Amino acid sequence: MAMHDVPLRLGVPPEDAKVLCVFVHGRTQAPEDMREQVIGRLKTAGIAYVLPRAAGNSWYDARAVDPLTNEARRQLGASLDHVRTIVADFTRDAGRFVPMLLGGFSQGACLTLEYAMKFGPWDGAMVNLTGCRVGTPACERPFADLDRMPVYLTGSDKDPWIPVDAFAGAAEALGKARAELRCDIFPDRAHEASAAEVAQLDEILSALAAGNKPFRQVAG
Repeated sequence: MAMHDVPLRLGVPPEDAKVLCVFVHGRTQAPEDMREQVIGRLKTAGIAYVLPRAAGNSWYDARAVDPLTNEARRQLGASLDHVRTIVADFTRDAGRFVPMLLGGFSQGACLTLEYAMKFGPWDGAMVNLTGCRVGTPACERPFADLDRMPVYLTGSDKDPWIPVDAFAGAAEALGKARAELRCDIFPDRAHEASAAEVAQLDEILSALAAGNKPFRQVAG
């Protein structure tokens, strides 16, 4: 796979942001798809966005639930390093501490989850819309203590790319990693970011922008 391309920046400048958000597109997609399907539907103000762009519109060739081959590991590692560089540049551009939300949809959600298991945690949150771990339980995979970092994970019983058992395996891994985890599975939902998922992402951004930890609001 070729080197990944220049990301798309949206929202306020990072030096003015209340939250930095890196949101990663899925297989065969582009940042413009995430702008239309997810970012453009959000209402929280004061967010700086970076939407990474994969070469050839995919972060790695294999399906997430396939066993990890040497080539799949190489591609996955290169994509993780690319996202890490984007995060470092984004943080530097902000010039001060700003909470960060890392997230993605489908293959982007899987990539972000692997990023957390390799490089996490960070000050902020993670959102994995239709995601799972990359590889099988028999594969050697990184594992991090996420130290109560808020994580939102979603799936569907009808999703053609992320089966329910892969979603459940991701939830188990995040639980063992001590994430503060919220999961939603949407029966009959197509392979898409639904209105309910986008609304939950918006709530997480709003909490971070207000200086609060997501999922910790006092119930009425």
